[in-house]
Amino acid sequence: MSGTEGPAARLQALFEGHRLTPTQRRIAHSMVRRAADVPFLSSVELAELAGVSQPSVTRFAVALGFDGYPALRRHLREVVPSGPPAPDAGSYNEYQQAVEAEIENLRHLAEVLADPEPVRRAGRILAGSRPLPVLGLRAAAAQAHGFAYFAAKVHPDVRLLNEGGSMLHDRVDAAAAAGAGALLCFALPRHPREVVDALTHARETGLTVVTVADSAFAPVAKVSDLLLPAAVGTGLAFDTACAPMLLGRVLLEAMCDDLPDAQARLEEFDTKAATRGLFVE
Repeated sequence: MSGTEGPAARLQALFEGHRLTPTQRRIAHSMVRRAADVPFLSSVELAELAGVSQPSVTRFAVALGFDGYPALRRHLREVVPSGPPAPDAGSYNEYQQAVEAEIENLRHLAEVLADPEPVRRAGRILAGSRPLPVLGLRAAAAQAHGFAYFAAKVHPDVRLLNEGGSMLHDRVDAAAAAGAGALLCFALPRHPREVVDALTHARETGLTVVTVADSAFAPVAKVSDLLLPAAVGTGLAFDTACAPMLLGRVLLEAMCDDLPDAQARLEEFDTKAATRGLFVE
C-alpha cells in the first residue's frame, strides 16, 4: 500500500483478495465509508455502524487473518492515518448530516480517482462497443437513463435497458447480435436479483461487463469484469446517489476521449438545436 493512498483506498486494499460473506461485505463497506474514524471505533460501535452483531465484527476480523478485532484495530491505526478532526455531527440537523455524508462520499470518490486508469480503461471499452447497451433497474434506472441520454450525443448507438422482465435477456441478446462488445451497468441498493442474472447472461454471450456500483463488495461484483465503486448516502429514508451520478459523468468524459468524432457530434447537435430553437436562452 502506497503512502500516497488515502484512508479509504488503504482499507480497500486490505479487503481485496478475501472471500467475504454478505454480512462481512456490509462491514467492509461501512468501514470504507468511515475510513478516517474506523481505527478508533470499538467493535460494538462498528457493529452499530454496519447494522450487524458484535460477534459478526469479530468473525470479520478473523476472516481477514487477525486474532480478533483488537488486533485488526491496532493494524488499522498503523496503516490508516488519521485525518483532520471531523466536524461535530451533533451540531448538524438530520438534513445537514445527509449532505455532509454525501460530501464524504465525494471525497472518497476523489481518492479512488487518484488512479485514473480503471476509468480510462472503462472508457476505452465502452467507446469501442457498437451498440452500447446501458443497464439500470429500479433505484439505478435514473442513473442509467442519465448516462444514456448524454452518451447518445457522442456515441452512435446507445441502447437503454431500464425495464426488467422476461424481455431483458432478449434485449441483451439483440445487442450482442448487433455487434456489442460491452455492457455498462449501474447497480445500486437494493440490488435486484434480475440485474445479477442479466449480467451473468451478458458475460455468457461474450459481452464485457463494466459496472458502476455502490461498493466493491456489491453482489454484482462477481459478475462484472470491471467494477467502479461510488458510495451512496444512507442517512435519509431513501438512499442518495450523488457519487454514482458523478462517476457516471466522469466515465462519459473518459469515453469521449476515445471517440474521435465526439466533439464534431456535439457541435452538430448544438447547430441543430439552435436551428430548431430547442432551448430557451
